[in-house]
Amino acid sequence: MKRTSRRLTLGLVVILLAGVASPAGAQGLGDRLKRRVKEKVEQRVEQRAEQAVERALDKAENAATCAVTDAACIEEAEQAGKPVVVTDAQGNVVGHGAAAALKPGEGAWANFDFVPGDRVLFVDDFANDRVGNFPRRLEFRAGSMQVVEWQGRRWLSDAGDGEFYIELPEVLPERFTIEFDVVGSGNPLEMSWGENGEGVLYIDESSAWARAGGVEPRGGFKVNTEERPARIRIAVDGDYLKLYADEHRALNAPNLKMGRSNRIRVVMNGWSAESPRMIADLRIMAGGQTLYDALVADGRVATQGIYFDTGSDRLRPESTPTLEEIADMLKAHPDLRIRIEGHTDSTGNPQSNLVLSEKRAAAVKDYLATKHGIDAGRLETQGFGDTKPVGDNDTPEGRQANRRVELVKL
Repeated sequence: MKRTSRRLTLGLVVILLAGVASPAGAQGLGDRLKRRVKEKVEQRVEQRAEQAVERALDKAENAATCAVTDAACIEEAEQAGKPVVVTDAQGNVVGHGAAAALKPGEGAWANFDFVPGDRVLFVDDFANDRVGNFPRRLEFRAGSMQVVEWQGRRWLSDAGDGEFYIELPEVLPERFTIEFDVVGSGNPLEMSWGENGEGVLYIDESSAWARAGGVEPRGGFKVNTEERPARIRIAVDGDYLKLYADEHRALNAPNLKMGRSNRIRVVMNGWSAESPRMIADLRIMAGGQTLYDALVADGRVATQGIYFDTGSDRLRPESTPTLEEIADMLKAHPDLRIRIEGHTDSTGNPQSNLVLSEKRAAAVKDYLATKHGIDAGRLETQGFGDTKPVGDNDTPEGRQANRRVELVKL
């Protein structure tokens, strides 16, 4: 039996060698190897996709689904540490996110110092773009990019070497901020805004660095954007750049000469259609005066750095820097009295917007009085809903400008 087996094995080897010895046989073996490699790659991609889906399902099973008008449901879920899925009256998902159990000034947010600019230059959440299309308000340059629907939001997905420009209405000022959400993997995402391309900012799954004028600062994230979305925030003041991933400052770069122009170049550098990099909710804001200087000069100042949970008056922890600046201003000027005004855009029901704006103004007053001991008699509140727009509600920039808390000197 062993002898017969050896003969069969030897015969197979001879046949294989004979096949390889001929050009046709070698070609056939090469084709089979290529097919096998392709199959293995496809299996790996499929396995990674399945693992990602499983992780998403695990999170979804623990999530709480709340109507956008049900503030009590949202607050209860957040206090329990559950992810929240927010739906409209028809049951469509309009918001989501991990529970924000922390309040302003707590945990890592206590040292969070990012304050967005006070004037809107560009905003795009891709809500007006069709799934499968490239966003109309961006300038396509190269690559394979399209709008996709994921977790109830629109994202720009890049399957490889995607490059685009963000055209701005003016040259970037001395102080400005950039914000966006990012998730996925690939080569480092690149951003630059100099007139002659001087200086580049690089962002990958867990770190960031920059190169400009012989300087190359580096920093790491405490989150991994390959596994879950993170909010990237960039603050530029002259040649000084700070970058934040969620609540953590990841890059602190002085003397970074990256120039200025009226456009921002972005290279997304996703891996593939199966493993893309995606970004969402782009915001570019111009910086300005301190709150006190603006209040003295104009009698009122609009803030863009106070955030609330969707459909709620619950202050989000990333509001910390702006709230602290208001508190410091009131402590430094004990005779100053202000009215806190809440404003919304025109999305939704006007009466609901009015009530929500009143509650949000009251929430800011309560924070200042409770957290910092500011005399409540120095603080008045009023909500205006969508009745006093400062921007065009038909444009993303206008709606962003209209969603604000204003301080008025009394």
